Amino acid sequence: MTHHLSISRRARVLSAGAAVAVLAPLGAVAVAAPAAAAAPKVKCTSAQAGLAAKLEKDITAALKNRKGTIAVGLHDKTTKTTCALRGSTSFDSASVVKVTVLAALLWDAKKNDRYLTDREADLATAMITRSDNNATSTLWRQLGVGKIKKFLAAAKMTKTVPGADGYWGLTRINVTDEQKLLALVTAKNSVLSDNARAYILKLMNKVVRDQRWGTPAGAPSGVKIHVKNGWLPRATHGWRVHSVGAFKGGGHDYTISVLTHGNGSMQYGVDTIQKVSKAIHKDLAPRASGALRYVPTDTPKEAAVPAPPQG
Repeated sequence: MTHHLSISRRARVLSAGAAVAVLAPLGAVAVAAPAAAAAPKVKCTSAQAGLAAKLEKDITAALKNRKGTIAVGLHDKTTKTTCALRGSTSFDSASVVKVTVLAALLWDAKKNDRYLTDREADLATAMITRSDNNATSTLWRQLGVGKIKKFLAAAKMTKTVPGADGYWGLTRINVTDEQKLLALVTAKNSVLSDNARAYILKLMNKVVRDQRWGTPAGAPSGVKIHVKNGWLPRATHGWRVHSVGAFKGGGHDYTISVLTHGNGSMQYGVDTIQKVSKAIHKDLAPRASGALRYVPTDTPKEAAVPAPPQG
């Protein structure tokens, strides 16, 4: 298990400037503050009568009085259902970027007509199933930002920006791009081979038990779960807590992405994600049990931003 690091020196430096106050000159004319913009609302569409309205209502209810910034993406192939909230809002990725790193590794291997080496397979397994940061840093350096950017272009993940100077946990992501990635992982396409997709899903299905919180919450029995989470505290926007998942079974084939920041604690962000996820699972499979399948540990351990690469 990887232990959670304190906020990196770079993070502290990056956030320090945000605390500098800008003082108005003496005698400046007071100007009324503009009215606050209305909070965005979740929007859903569906080929199944009544489902979009139900999801909009229940996701909205799940988010009622939750603090922080929350973005949600849902797509169910079976009912042609899509939901989005703050689809273009950008977040620090924390460890959900590890799915992108694995996809880029497999995409590059395919381009070079080769299989992963045993070493790469070991690193990939540790990176996804245990969220191992050293393994991630090794693969990130091996690929280089150039290859990662080429994969993002091929995947049409146009708003994802790799973290600079080896800080993969500070990659900028949004729900729209995460849903694009999950779509590539869960359906036949020209970017990822069928073998690559199966490999990613296999590892996401084998995530260690104490990291299987988040989007799997409330998943009905009989639904196969694939998940990757990330969490990271910084001086600005508090805790980033994210969960992306792919689910298949019970007559449904769907993906969920929930990204959050501005959480006062790790647990608060987990709770927010799980409220949303339980509502979604319940609405998609109302006859199945909506009970919470995975309870988060009190002290999940992970470092979402690595130390700067040496050498």
